This record gives sequence, C-alpha cells and structure tokens, in this order.
Amino acid sequence: MKFFDLSKQYSILEKEIDSAVKKVMQDSYFIGGKEVQDFEQEIAQFCNVKYCAGMNSGTDALFLALKVLGIKEGDEVITTPFTFIATAEVIANCQAKPVFVDIDPKTFNIDASKIEEKITDKTKAIIPVHIFGQMADMDKIMEIANKHKLFVIEDAAQAIGAEYKGKKAGSIGDISAFSFFPTKNLGACADAGMAITNNKDFSNQLFLLKNHGSSLDDKYKHLILGTNSRLDAIQAAILRVKLKYLNDWNQKRLEIAQYYNQNLQDIKEIECPAIDDDCKHIFHQYTLKTKKRDELVDFLNEKNIPTMIYYQIPLHLQEAFKYLGYKKGDFPNAELICQSVLSLPIYPELSKEDQDLIIKNIKEFFN
Repeated sequence: MKFFDLSKQYSILEKEIDSAVKKVMQDSYFIGGKEVQDFEQEIAQFCNVKYCAGMNSGTDALFLALKVLGIKEGDEVITTPFTFIATAEVIANCQAKPVFVDIDPKTFNIDASKIEEKITDKTKAIIPVHIFGQMADMDKIMEIANKHKLFVIEDAAQAIGAEYKGKKAGSIGDISAFSFFPTKNLGACADAGMAITNNKDFSNQLFLLKNHGSSLDDKYKHLILGTNSRLDAIQAAILRVKLKYLNDWNQKRLEIAQYYNQNLQDIKEIECPAIDDDCKHIFHQYTLKTKKRDELVDFLNEKNIPTMIYYQIPLHLQEAFKYLGYKKGDFPNAELICQSVLSLPIYPELSKEDQDLIIKNIKEFFN
C-alpha cells in the first residue's frame, strides 16, 4: 500500500495523457502556446474568475502575487503558522515580515477572530491558507481586509474545487494561488502552478512578471524586471486531461473521508476532521487528531500502512524563521495540533479493501 499511488491514476488515464503529450511533442510548441492558453481559460471557467496565469509552481504563484501587490521590505503580511513553509517563505523573500496568527483547532485554518489584533500600520496583506482542502472563514477575513484596506491572497494550493458559501476557492481574494504538484487533487507530472484574479491590471502584471517582464507584442522589449516562471505546454496538456475528472475525484475523496469518519468517530482517543457547514471540503488530506499519534504511527508502520504528518513543526518554531523572535507558547493551538495530527491515505483510487485494512488496524491499536 502507498500513501498516494500516482501509478493507479496514470493507468486509468494512460491513453488520454499519452495522446496529449504526443500532440505537444508533434507540435513542438513547448513554452506557452495553445495548450497553456486553453488550460488557463478552463481553470478560469472552473473557478469562476476572469484571469489565470499559468506558472511553474504554486510557490511562484504566491511570490509573484505579492510582487504584483507591491509587498516590499518593511511591510508585514499576516498568515498562519500551520502550513507548508512556502506560504511564509515568499513573504520573507519579498523582504517583508511574516506575522503569524494562531489557528482554529477544529478546522486547522487561521482563526479569523484573532487577525485584527495583529494589524499594524505596516500590515499590507493577509494570506489565508485553505489547509487540507477546506476554506478559511473568508467572509470575516474579507471584512477585516476591507476595513483596514488590506490585500488578500488566497493560498489555495491544497483546495482547488473547494467552496465557501458556494464560492470557489481562489475566487474571493485579490489574487489566489494554486499548486499542481503531482500529489495535489489536480496534479501535474512535475512542478506547476497558477495565479488567478478578477483584476485585469493584476493579471497583466502577473503575465509580465512570469515572463521576464516581456511585452506581449515584442518578447525582447522588457517593460519591468521579472523572472522565468512559465507553465510548460506538456504539463498544461496533462492538466487539461485531468481537469475533466476533478469534480468526480473530489467527490470520491469526500466519500472516502466520510467512510473514515463513520468508522473511526466512536474511538474516544481520536478526533476526526471537522467539516465546516459553510464549506465544501475536497479533502486534499484526511487528517485526524490523537494524543497517541506517535505510538499509532509506529504501530501502523509495523503493519506496512503508510501515514504522513502535516506538519510536525509550526512555522514560528522553524529554524529558518528564528530571526522573527517567536517562541514556544506563542501559538498554542498550532503547537498542540502539530503534536497530534496524523494524515491517512486518501486518493480517488484508494480501494475499499485498503481503506478497511487501515480502519481495522487503527481499531486494533486503540482496543
């Protein structure tokens, strides 16, 4: 058993993917071109936004979003300490300061009720992360942002297809970022990402920044200083094939999560993941909580059942952010969650037999 078996997905889509890749090879248009443009249009339609800019990673999508919004040295950007490092890393790489806010221990998302107390005259933006496939409290976040005239960048890297009160992930903030890392719900066969927005000026700036600041009319005329962050045509072609199946895959993930919940919820030592009433959860990860996490991991390892821990160390306690001056105890919810979370295998092709085996062994451990 694998934690995430990409080979199963490929075996199902092999003919479609191979055909799409072969077409790109035959056309020999590898950078940009129709495949990328069509994929950008299809994501725009899927997310109900106007503009999309394909990039070479979700990290770059976040980084260039900050650049577009003018985030610079001395600025502060509010985000969560319970996420992958990329979210805060891009803030620091703009020479700005990541300012952390503790999380809601049930949803694992940033606690919107604690954001306003961290706002200063240096605060320029908020980056909520829709962790594990469930969106943050966007009404409250947008209310705070509008009140204090702040930008909002949705880190939707794990949440493509998720919804908040009927609105798609990525469609609410000023600019939003997706990752198409291979294990994401919509995964490429290499690094890939996307920035999306409803603001035409932001879109124009994103396209300039991702392509060396080159004019659309003359690629050797550079209007601003940019970088190279282009989504290649092969990845776009593969993602176009997979996008057709994304809603079905997300529904299957939800069904697998519900089956876990039904079979594990009566174990007193386990807290199953909560689904907010306002949200459509697409379960990029199925993450439960237990105080016996480490012992359970060891037990399941002995049974050849894979697990993952997202995340063992909150960002404010990472060595890379030591310079910010945070200490243990500053964000108790995030710190406690990092000691108790455990993710179980969840992907659309996970067999009922494998899921039953996982459940059986978890029950055996707690009994």
